Amino acid sequence: MLDVDVSPAVIAILMLATLVVGIFSGFPLGFILAGTGFIFGILFMGDRVYGLLIAKSGHLLLNYILLAAPLFVFMGNMLGHSGVTEKLFGTMHIIMGGLRGGLAMATIFVATIFAACTGVIAASVTTMGILALPPMLKRGYDKALACGTVCAGGTLGILIPPSIMIVIYGPMAGISVGQLFAGAFVPGFILSGLYMAYIGIRCWLKPELGPSLPIEERRVLTTMQKITAMSTQLIPPLILILGVLGSIFAGIATPTEASGAGAFIATMLAIAYRRFNMTVLKDTLYGTLYITGFLMLLTVGAGVFTSVFTYLGGSEFATAVLTAVPGGKWGSFAVMMFIIFIFGMLIEWIGSIFIVVPLFTPIAAELGFDPVWFAIAVCVMYQTGFLSPPNAHAIFYLKGVAPPEVTVGDIIKGVWPFIGLIIIGLALITIFPRLVLWLPDLIIGIR
Repeated sequence: MLDVDVSPAVIAILMLATLVVGIFSGFPLGFILAGTGFIFGILFMGDRVYGLLIAKSGHLLLNYILLAAPLFVFMGNMLGHSGVTEKLFGTMHIIMGGLRGGLAMATIFVATIFAACTGVIAASVTTMGILALPPMLKRGYDKALACGTVCAGGTLGILIPPSIMIVIYGPMAGISVGQLFAGAFVPGFILSGLYMAYIGIRCWLKPELGPSLPIEERRVLTTMQKITAMSTQLIPPLILILGVLGSIFAGIATPTEASGAGAFIATMLAIAYRRFNMTVLKDTLYGTLYITGFLMLLTVGAGVFTSVFTYLGGSEFATAVLTAVPGGKWGSFAVMMFIIFIFGMLIEWIGSIFIVVPLFTPIAAELGFDPVWFAIAVCVMYQTGFLSPPNAHAIFYLKGVAPPEVTVGDIIKGVWPFIGLIIIGLALITIFPRLVLWLPDLIIGIR
């Protein structure tokens, strides 16, 4: 332990600077967080750091709600293998194909339904990339528009419940995950609506960007057959949505219990569609274990960092700095959103959220923001991180399954308009906070 008198402000700046250097070193973020916290704890706390870290790590790893994370990941991965999305997209392809930009709007529609059945973006982006991108390119769609549509639609899975981001966010901020699920529902559908409106308007003004299907393709089914097919294909995902979110909103089950039910229903759907086999089960389990292990490493590492940072006065310093920003609380809010945007561009969302939430939650409370509203605003802003290079996971997931003629440049060009639409969505819930809060206030008994 150093026998020197160092102010909390200096310690906070040094810890944050060390963290930034570590992030750019390319070393795993969990170890960077834990190492930075431990070193500064030894230097300025001495032996007291051991008790603090043991208590904090034990509290995080024994948190019951975090059990929902691997089960929701399993559910999303298994659903991606089930064939539900393929059949729904095939039906919507025919129903909406007659519109200018209809295939792109059908992609957003199916991605929105898929998002309400999964909590991860990898499955959503890759599945929609395989299903939707080749038909759009084959029919002469603009490559940038088609790629941007798949990336933006796929990232809705991290916002629309059951969202892994919200499952992680809730315990760290001390907010009910059920309330956050209810609060995220409307903003998620607002973004979906904005995306579809943008595609429809742009393709109406420039038909060559998204031409409609030839009439002979649209006449494959009669109107009644289209209605029947759509209704039939919507039933399986609706069963999953009602089984998971319905039980939470009705107060019947906790998010952790509902995640177990969702994993079971997704497996049953894969069996019903004759897609379940040992290879699918192995791939689903391996993918779940990989993400869960990564999550737990970050959970412990971030717990170490934030515990030491808070103990040494870093939180008070950060609060003092951000609450002193010109423009009052909205100036502070704008700065926090900008920081989240930059973090999303540079590092994994899981890692950055473990840094942002413990720091920004008390600041938001100090500024008088509703905790549920602020949490959803943060989650909406994190949507940009999946689309903003260089750390844009949606772009790289899509490139991995895209046809050879699609370049990374095409995808990057296509996502920028959707980033602007996310900012518009954030502005809407900021101007009209009841868009977020009315459903949590309406539903009684969410656990």
